[in-house]
Amino acid sequence: MTEPAEAIDDTLDWTGKPFSCTDCPHQEMRASGRCVLGRVCVRDRRARRIDRFFTGNPDLAGQYLEAPYFEVRTLAAKHASVFLLPRLMKDPDAEVRAMAVMRLPLPRVAQMTGDEDRKVRIACAMRLVGADLLRLFADEDYYVRLMVVRRLEPDLLPIATGDPESEVRRTVARRLPLGRLAPMGFDPDPMVRREVAERLPPESLAYLAADPDIRIRFTVAERGDHACLEALADDPDEAVRSIARERLALREGA
Repeated sequence: MTEPAEAIDDTLDWTGKPFSCTDCPHQEMRASGRCVLGRVCVRDRRARRIDRFFTGNPDLAGQYLEAPYFEVRTLAAKHASVFLLPRLMKDPDAEVRAMAVMRLPLPRVAQMTGDEDRKVRIACAMRLVGADLLRLFADEDYYVRLMVVRRLEPDLLPIATGDPESEVRRTVARRLPLGRLAPMGFDPDPMVRREVAERLPPESLAYLAADPDIRIRFTVAERGDHACLEALADDPDEAVRSIARERLALREGA
């Protein structure tokens, strides 16, 4: 699929002012296509055009780590030598700091876990491992904790089964070792309990056959063993009764 054409006349800098190539320090690069007005340009306000510039000219990225426009600093950090990035750990813009976190060595990343902006802490959770990652589970932002439980070793996930956010607990239920999963079938959120019903072995689902939520009982009727099906054969919901009786009939006719 070809990329949609970009309007060359829409060449505005980060302050919203039009500009041209007449006073650009990279004029010599234009002949080789490494700098193209309205498409590949570090002076443009559009991030896509700036990124194309640094993709084609990564050797120049280090020169723009202190540019006034945060998009330029962010995209320069994406391409610059990692040895130049520690200075960006205190950049005033969170996008720049988050980009630095995605590339800095892990000991440096661990120093950023207390950053005031969630974007930076989320980036830390995407990179860190072991004890440094585990410490981030104490973060006040649910999405930071969600990123942590997506990456923690499954054996460490029981610490998160009581998280106040159901989305975090659902992720835990998807990854928790089966031997530790059954207690989550009593979670107050039915979507968490459904994750449990979809993962436990058929012979372990009987206690969920009496769940108040039809979605969980239906899942048990689809997956449960003979005892589950007998318990659900007279379920008050027609769809649950139907699937339970159908499966019972198939078992009895086998």
